[in-house]
Amino acid sequence: MSSLSLSAAGAARQAIESKVPGLVAEQFASKLFAKDHTVGTAAEEEAKIRLGWTEAATVSRPLIAQILQLRDDFASEGVTRFVLAGMGGSSLAPEVITRTEGVDLFVLDSTDPEMVQLALQDLDKTALVVSSKSGSTVETDSARRAFVAAFEKAGIDAPQRIVVVTDPGSPMDDSAREAGYRKVFNADPNVGGRFSALTAFGLVPSGLAGAGIERLLDDAEEAAEFLSDDDEDNIGLRLGAALGGTKPLRDKIVIVNDGAPVVGFADWAEQLIAESTGKSGTGVLPVVVSEARRSCPVARTTSW
Repeated sequence: MSSLSLSAAGAARQAIESKVPGLVAEQFASKLFAKDHTVGTAAEEEAKIRLGWTEAATVSRPLIAQILQLRDDFASEGVTRFVLAGMGGSSLAPEVITRTEGVDLFVLDSTDPEMVQLALQDLDKTALVVSSKSGSTVETDSARRAFVAAFEKAGIDAPQRIVVVTDPGSPMDDSAREAGYRKVFNADPNVGGRFSALTAFGLVPSGLAGAGIERLLDDAEEAAEFLSDDDEDNIGLRLGAALGGTKPLRDKIVIVNDGAPVVGFADWAEQLIAESTGKSGTGVLPVVVSEARRSCPVARTTSW
């Protein structure tokens, strides 16, 4: 990452001009990165236990050595293909990370029989990453059971081919340890699933597949330095104002992957925005399109 930029027009620009100075005066950015739960007055109780993402790039550093060692161990056994069984926040970030890096990761986020059969190919060189924050996702556990049965039928030691990522103390955490699975990674429970890209949920499958996860954390720490600044040029404040500060609220946003190198980011952002803001009868409806339309009064961001 070398730069971040944002340009806005129309209602989005007006929102930035009217809202950002107040956010700077309130020291919103620095308080947020200091995990001050009072910055989100409508959700203070939830914020008390969900702001761990602000330091995820630093907290996750010890995972790197563990992930790379496990990848090397698998490689020495001829295991070079990885399947990720996960839904939503457990699968979207690793999919974007690996596609952007150009490394192979089979993401099994469906119970469609044809997709499951494709995932079950090449078992002799395949390991499964089972990823569920709650540890009780039915679709994910169905995939796990399908792989266990397939591994056993092929004469492969199933527990040695399965890696689990889940919150500590979840049902999956307990059952995976009882089953003797190859490795169980506990993610930070103070990070919500949609914010978990830089935790074990994003790093384990991406790192095993061959993505440069150490460089990813380096870039994230660099970005955090200026996203935490109480400054009117802070792109995070400006984008937030454009998304939520228009009056009347422009409740739709068009997302365009206009030459950005982050493959699949638009689809990921669509899910994140829709799920995060669609609460209590309000929210912003994101729409991904293939080409920019000049008449749309939206903010545009780029990252390189």
